[in-house]
Amino acid sequence: MGDIQGFLKHGRELPVRRPVPVRLKDWKEVYEPFAEERLEAQASRCMDCGIPFCNNGCPLGNLIPDWNDLVYRDRWHEAIERLHATNNFPEFTGRLCPAPCEAACVLGINQDPVTIKQVEVSIIDRAWDEGWVIPIRPETQTGKKVAVIGSGPAGLAAAQQLTRAGHHVVVFERADRLGGLLRYGIPEFKMEKRQLDRRLDQMRAEGTEFRTGINVGVDITGDQLTADFDAVVLAGGATAARDLPIPGRDLQGIHQAMEYLPFANRVQEGDITNSPIDVHGQKVVIIGGGDTGADCLGTAHRQGASEIRQFEIMPKPPEARPDATPWPTWPLIYRTASAHEEGGDRVFSVNTEQFLDDGKGRVRALEAHEVEMVDGRFEKVVGSEFEIEADFVFLAMGFTGPESAWITEQFGVELDGRSNVARDRNWSTNVPGVYVAGDMGRGQSLIVWAIAEGRSCAAAVDQDLMGHTLLPSPLDPTTAPLR
Repeated sequence: MGDIQGFLKHGRELPVRRPVPVRLKDWKEVYEPFAEERLEAQASRCMDCGIPFCNNGCPLGNLIPDWNDLVYRDRWHEAIERLHATNNFPEFTGRLCPAPCEAACVLGINQDPVTIKQVEVSIIDRAWDEGWVIPIRPETQTGKKVAVIGSGPAGLAAAQQLTRAGHHVVVFERADRLGGLLRYGIPEFKMEKRQLDRRLDQMRAEGTEFRTGINVGVDITGDQLTADFDAVVLAGGATAARDLPIPGRDLQGIHQAMEYLPFANRVQEGDITNSPIDVHGQKVVIIGGGDTGADCLGTAHRQGASEIRQFEIMPKPPEARPDATPWPTWPLIYRTASAHEEGGDRVFSVNTEQFLDDGKGRVRALEAHEVEMVDGRFEKVVGSEFEIEADFVFLAMGFTGPESAWITEQFGVELDGRSNVARDRNWSTNVPGVYVAGDMGRGQSLIVWAIAEGRSCAAAVDQDLMGHTLLPSPLDPTTAPLR
């Protein structure tokens, strides 16, 4: 390492978020610029730790100590080469990944961990600014054709790797724009879509073909795809939202998060002037305390909601790493997203019993109660019932898996016990020539896992098509832990 005493000289530092009153007036990303000299100081905190557990904490196997050292030495061009060696889209992970690498940082045993995620995103942002990110075209064409269904991070990673291996890759996306949840699920204030668009431009220049507005099973059949292509990669994600089937669920004003969030993104794209679900001046309750709930929270703030509450059935996590999740595992601790800084009340250990009608078919309130954990089960706290007024309710309780009906009907693939597409250690389904990667095979997970799965699946496809492969494979689906 460039400075083996860096972690003794410098404390952990991150970019400052723009003032709340300022950032609520726009949809731009929330962070202020971070000076290069301060970033180099942060990179110097990476220790000569002997065994870099951060590499294993990252599903992609990112060469984190390497590019930390190169940033400290002001060798940025080499740093992006190291970063791109394992990660196709560091501008996505650097903004959206919760950074399991930092949870595994050796320095984090008794100090604040290295700011790995900030170094990562700074490397790729500078690479784009300097013009270092260019199309990587294959030297030869194999004559093989691969269809990738879904343009989320898993599908895009698989497509880019297979294109670079010389195959003709066609990505099918049922939405009108590419990106999956990156496009319509992630709010603009977390990742401006220009980050996605310029990466897609690079992929087009490399030879990847994209077809939007194609709904497999409606506009094209599985039989057509398997007949026209040498391999098919299923990468449609886990998009079946978890519902809350309680009395009053059918009232107006109650929406799934993915009914709400895409409209706000379409406003930013210029497709529509105003969202059909606009909570300006309204009382909002968000059910679900995870990232999607925080996305709804930040969106509601920018639309000007008068009151916002975010419900979570789990108890409030501890501030410090608990014994149940020791280093280097992912710690279950209390985290504050940028949206939480902007306002709203977070309510833990609460369960909603029913939605109440205003007499006109629209929700007016929620009836709920507190819960406590007893022998691993949630029990109602007697006498804790309460009522909360709500004009809008957003369900942000995660996803139960892929929308499996069309997959089984069109391709005849088998599902596993968790309703995901079953696969073997070669990313293959029970149908020859049909593979699966990302959340469609592992269930709802992180963007970094999706990219790692896309890369690994691409290597398996290339191996089967050509009898050999030079593509890296960071994961084995039979041993990779679910997260």
